[in-house]
Amino acid sequence: MLDARRLQGRLGVPVDGIIGAGTLTALFARMGAQKPIAEELGLAANVHFRTYGILDSGLRLAHFMGQCAHESGGFRYMEEIASGAAYEGRADLGNTQPGDGRRFKGRGPIQLTGRGNYRRVGRQIGIDLERHPDIVSHPSIGLLVGCVYWSDRKLNAKADADDLLGLTKAINGGTNGLEDRRRRTAQAKELIL
Repeated sequence: MLDARRLQGRLGVPVDGIIGAGTLTALFARMGAQKPIAEELGLAANVHFRTYGILDSGLRLAHFMGQCAHESGGFRYMEEIASGAAYEGRADLGNTQPGDGRRFKGRGPIQLTGRGNYRRVGRQIGIDLERHPDIVSHPSIGLLVGCVYWSDRKLNAKADADDLLGLTKAINGGTNGLEDRRRRTAQAKELIL
């Protein structure tokens, strides 16, 4: 169970027991997002975190925040800093055409990567992300994409089990940045749990 009043008190926002856009904006800001990005993420999270069950427990919220904070450099980067060339020709990501690595590099808080993922998630949300991959770098769209990715991989169950390693492998495909993910998740837990 998520204790909204405790979270609000720790964030220094009005304590009304209702997690809304203001509380979520403050959480994103505390995790590193600049004000305009935090506000957009908070607005989107107020809808999508409920839809995808991320607000159903403190562990789910803490793990989502910790993993995405790692992926996005504290919610500062909605597009991967690297060129994406390293993903060129990666059939496991659906990158089968020349230029796919750069075109479908990581975007959004969860850093969605690869033509195949852009196509699949785009079809689920009714937006042609394969044709317009850059829109995933808009914080609100990127957050929705991250929630869909999280849901598709049944990551709420891993969060409920407090399985940081399993979450990291499901998101990253390996253990890249494990210690930073652990640190950022611990930061989120201190605020949320």
